[in-house]
Amino acid sequence: MKIPLGILLPESHTQKSEIQKHLTDNSYIITVGDRTTEKMIDFGLIPSLQIIDGQEKREKRESPNLTNATELTVDNPATEITPQSVDVIKKAFTMKSPVRIFVNGEEDLLVIPVCIHAPENAVVMYGQPHEGLVIVKITAEIRNKVQTLLDLME
Repeated sequence: MKIPLGILLPESHTQKSEIQKHLTDNSYIITVGDRTTEKMIDFGLIPSLQIIDGQEKREKRESPNLTNATELTVDNPATEITPQSVDVIKKAFTMKSPVRIFVNGEEDLLVIPVCIHAPENAVVMYGQPHEGLVIVKITAEIRNKVQTLLDLME
């Protein structure tokens, strides 16, 4: 995911006030990545769906703290998007939030099925290594763009 799917907020601009400019009162916040999830929780912006793998830049790390989240687990090897991962993501969207999906493997590419299956009011956030935070507002245009990416991968 070298090219951001949405707006790239440089690392120096990833303050709560800057992020809130991209949210509405009813935004369904989705985070992909441990550091992004942790940062949003620290800001008091509790993601409705959190996808983490217990790693940051391939290094093991403590999972972000969260109480009252329903936790799901799925296996998803690096560089893959398994059918099981897609099913768990779809299931998470039907559950009472917050929901956390813990990935055994790697969660990076799961941004793709998340963008395809997310609800209309969703805002997806993920880290762009060494650059900042990507914020993607889910629209029909984004869904089509991401579906095209997925089709190219198959």
